[in-house]
Amino acid sequence: MTEEIEKLKKEKDTVILAHYYVDGKVQEIADYVGDSFYLSKLATTVKQKNILFCGVTFMGESAKLLNPEKRVVMADIYADCPMAHMVDVKAIEEVREKHPDAAVVCYVNSSAKIKAHSDVCVTSSNAVDIVRALPQKEIFFIPDNNLGRYAASQIPEKQFIFHDGFCHVHKSITGENVQRAKELHPNALVLAHPECSMDVLQLADFVGSTAQIIDYADKSGKDVFIICTEIGIFYELQQQNPDKKFYSVGHRQFCPNMKKISLDKVLYQLQNMDNSVELDESIMELARRPLEKMLLLGK
Repeated sequence: MTEEIEKLKKEKDTVILAHYYVDGKVQEIADYVGDSFYLSKLATTVKQKNILFCGVTFMGESAKLLNPEKRVVMADIYADCPMAHMVDVKAIEEVREKHPDAAVVCYVNSSAKIKAHSDVCVTSSNAVDIVRALPQKEIFFIPDNNLGRYAASQIPEKQFIFHDGFCHVHKSITGENVQRAKELHPNALVLAHPECSMDVLQLADFVGSTAQIIDYADKSGKDVFIICTEIGIFYELQQQNPDKKFYSVGHRQFCPNMKKISLDKVLYQLQNMDNSVELDESIMELARRPLEKMLLLGK
């Protein structure tokens, strides 16, 4: 199957992009693996005319928004992110009416329609830096409550309006889970994703995106870690650090949508290319702007 995938991606001029949360076998055959910020930037530089995205819907939409001339195909069109649908246009309009000077800061884990009504996008890698760089003092952060609160804790000079969205995987990780894991592994460092709740982040030795967690573990002189994010990250952590030990904090660190993506689905899409991302032109024009602003401020 792997040989057939390699053959077809060359024949069809296709690059395979995969997120750290997909199955390790899929990460192994991907041309590039990364977090949403890395993949967003990378999508603007690849030379192939087709992009096969191994991730959830909003990631494929972002790739299409930044590369309207390319064909973007999802490995599984039904792999979706529940958080992306936890905010609607009405909520944005209501806040804009009450707070006309506020910047609407949209986590990239959102639909193209929501991006089209936002001022700038952010990822977990750059949320703090992007918000700090904005001239507005008032911030409406959507849709993730936890990432918004983490950003607010790092930028006390700005006023935040929070939304009530969340990632069910990170929400399932509790401070109690982490305390128990620390008792089991007293020498371990705790590395947490900012989508986790504040009680978890307060126990963490390091807070960062998936890519930042991997980088921290790579460079650390320590060799035991408790990881507070989706378990797909363990593949890359173990590939890069075979002599280090990584522990989860509970059985629910699992995204069923990311795990829908499999090698046979990658092969099927290379054969058929029928899961293309299609977006309305008027939405694309508006939704592209906050992504491009993110990339510009991110420099």
